[in-house]
Order: sequence, then C-alpha cells, then structure tokens
Amino acid sequence: MRLLLAEDDFDFSGVLSRYLAGKGWDVLCCADGKEALTLARKQAFDVILLDLSLPQLDGLEVLQRLRSDNSTTPVLVITARSQVAEKVVGLEAGADDYLGKPFDLVELEARLKALTRRFGRDGQLRCGLLRFDQSSGSCWRSEMPLDLSPRESTLLRALMARVDRVVPNRELLTAVFGGDESVKPEALDVLLHRLRKKLLGAGVEVVNLRNVGYLLRDDTAGTPPP
Repeated sequence: MRLLLAEDDFDFSGVLSRYLAGKGWDVLCCADGKEALTLARKQAFDVILLDLSLPQLDGLEVLQRLRSDNSTTPVLVITARSQVAEKVVGLEAGADDYLGKPFDLVELEARLKALTRRFGRDGQLRCGLLRFDQSSGSCWRSEMPLDLSPRESTLLRALMARVDRVVPNRELLTAVFGGDESVKPEALDVLLHRLRKKLLGAGVEVVNLRNVGYLLRDDTAGTPPP
C-alpha cells in the first residue's frame, strides 16, 4: 500500500516512516504543504498521512484544495491540534480520520488499515503515475484517462501486475494475441513501441531484455525516508 507522509518534524517523520515501512507500507515523505499538494495531485496513493502544521502551505489548506480537486484519496490528519473544535474543522475540511499527537504507532497503523479497507480501490494496479482498473481495463495517468486499444490495455495490465519483474515474451504474446502461433514476436515489439509513446510522462519505463521479455519500472521513486 502506498502512503504519502507530510510531516515537517524530521525526527518524528523518520520514526513514522521506518515503523510503517517495517509493516509493509511504501512510504513517500515530504516536509512542506506545497510539496505535499503537488505529490498528491501527481501521484497515486492509497492514503495520505497529513500534519496540519506544515510550512509553505498549511495542512488544512492542502486538504481543502485536494477536496476541491475532487480527490477521494483518504486522509488521516495527525496533529497537536487535538481540541474538539479543531478536530471538527479538520473533518469538515475533508479529513477522513483525525489522530492527536502523541499517539501509539499500533493505533496509527490500525486506523490506516481501516481507512484503506473503507476506501480501498480493489482490483486496481498502480505504478508511477498510472492507475489501472482491472475490472474495466481502463487506465489513468495522473488521473487523466489514457486512450488504449484493447491489446495495449491487455499488455499494460500484464506488465503492471508484475512491476519490476520480467514478463517473458511468450507469456505476453499469449496474453495479448491469445496464443495465435501465426503471430510473430515482432508484433509484440510494434505494440510495445505504440504503448511506450502513450506512457510518456507517466513516470514509468518499459525495459526490454532482448530475447527474454519486458519489465515495467517505476521512475517516480521519491527521496528515501530519513
């Protein structure tokens, strides 16, 4: 599960990111509101962990702008502003949950899991700025729909299902062309060439291991957590 952590206290951010990474979360950290808003708009996350007291742009403003963009990504606010009136303001601005500092890390993870269960997008694959809905075969780049042919969609699905792992040529040919033995391997290269053009700016790279297969790589890796 991919999580955006917006927290300007580097020591605290380090504690949170290391704990969550140890629990299997893919954590991307940032330390100011402007960067948090930019990342949340450009990349796909399963949940956002948002401190309200951020420099550059207050966390509450980040939250309001995301909701005005019609973003449905669940947001868990973490803050020292834990008075009831302040919680109400945060929830009314669009927060899905609110946790006052200090808090227990076990409770934090439990709340995050509850949010992703509640708002989880089952059947969706993500890589870079791409989001692929397996039930419909539709794909979005930074939440903008991609115009893919049925074969391009099938090919991308096969690659996104195994990010950073090689998918053999024969397996891709079977998935896309249904095992038609009259189809030459070059047909796959032509299809990949077209697909690559449509994936420009999507934060991904399609790597060709000659005579072996292809793999899809995420090129949007952020700064490692402190």
